[in-house]
Amino acid sequence: MDVIKKIFNEKRSLLVPVVSIVLGLLIGAIAMLAGGYNPILAYSSLFNRVIGSPYHMGETIRAITPLIFTGIAVAFAFRTGLFNIGVEGQFVMGMTGATLVGVLLDLPWYIHGPLAVITGAVFGGLWAGIVGYLKAKRGVNEVISSIMLNWTALYLANLIVSRFLTDPGQQKSRAIHESALMNIDWLVQLMDKARIHWGTFVALACVIIFYIILWRTKQGYELRAVGHNPEAALYAGMNVNRTIVKSMMISGVFAGLGGVFEVLGVFGNQTIMAASPGYGFDGIAVALLGGNTPVGVLLAAILFGGLSYGSAGMSFGAGVPQEIVRIVIGSVIFFVAAHGIVKFILKPFMSKRAKRKEAA
Repeated sequence: MDVIKKIFNEKRSLLVPVVSIVLGLLIGAIAMLAGGYNPILAYSSLFNRVIGSPYHMGETIRAITPLIFTGIAVAFAFRTGLFNIGVEGQFVMGMTGATLVGVLLDLPWYIHGPLAVITGAVFGGLWAGIVGYLKAKRGVNEVISSIMLNWTALYLANLIVSRFLTDPGQQKSRAIHESALMNIDWLVQLMDKARIHWGTFVALACVIIFYIILWRTKQGYELRAVGHNPEAALYAGMNVNRTIVKSMMISGVFAGLGGVFEVLGVFGNQTIMAASPGYGFDGIAVALLGGNTPVGVLLAAILFGGLSYGSAGMSFGAGVPQEIVRIVIGSVIFFVAAHGIVKFILKPFMSKRAKRKEAA
């Protein structure tokens, strides 16, 4: 029995998300069959849409990039005992900070671009810092304050864009100066003009930074300690309130960077938005599926980004409504969250495998 438990514990961290994905795809297939659609054609159309041409591959990478940023933003907060549901607002504030610098200033490219990136990241970090301050100093639950600040960020961003960054009668900001843009021109041409930008490489660097901060630094140890047990951390001499604010600000910086590269690398302007982009809320699902680990978040972002971009292929290739992909994603999240169900399904197979190994 001990052998069975040992093997199951070693394998479940990988098997649970993999089986969850498979079950999610099966549920999606059942939903398509119920609607009279061909799931095999739909999934093959999705696959062809994702990697069928250099352009589509580039656009898939573009769709994955903001999910990496928002996923690690949520996961970082989770790892430090906080539920940062305000990543959406921090993402929007990152967009706004970058747009302000990109539109209003005219500087050499080696100053303009980095300054716009840093400004957007700081905007996102400070916006999250408000949540951390309210939590640390006033005891306000971060879920309540952060979700309220999402709406505040949306309307504040629209106010800034409409008052200071648009021409009369326009619903989007003036174009960001070329010196601040983050496109990779040679790679854009190589990928048939797909919107490839430096944000993808920054996102990969942030995955590494996430790991280094939390597991290779003293500050990371304090962040995790406060998240696990604030009372014990306080007894050990750690400044709990400062650590909470610091954790939220780092999370907000990651989210802000996601918004930065959406305007500097993809659109080149910022619109007056009727609703938030949604990347922050998708980041919660990405973090959950990725187990709040750096590599897990990266893989989950690839899955979600591929499904989201490939859903158009399902529509054109098999006539499937784009909402079906949300059923698939929702099913995957359900099975990951309800990991007890997946473990129950896996247990008989793991037990048989363990018995065969014992007999051998």
